[in-house]
Amino acid sequence: MSPANTPIRLDLKKNRQLEIDWQDGRRCVYPLSLLRSLCPCAQCKQQREEQAKSHSRLTILPGNYAGEIRVVDAKMVGNYAIQIEWSDGHGTGIYSFEYLRDICPPN
Repeated sequence: MSPANTPIRLDLKKNRQLEIDWQDGRRCVYPLSLLRSLCPCAQCKQQREEQAKSHSRLTILPGNYAGEIRVVDAKMVGNYAIQIEWSDGHGTGIYSFEYLRDICPPN
């Protein structure tokens, strides 16, 4: 892994955000709503692609958005990713560190 894709600190606030400090000095703060809407699982990715083809706004992904989105559980996957279980019952997305770096919001 390159320094750009190697986290040195992960801080998950289950009701608010994920913060990552990267080895190259960059810091990324991901609101939970952003992480959930960009879930990398096959089902969510397909939903986003279908809506992009129809040029419509992304309105819903698999899961139940009836309440405020929060993290129920999270675990490391090897030394390359984190898997998040969401309050809407969705939990199949594995967020690789490379993917997280790619979707880092601008500071």
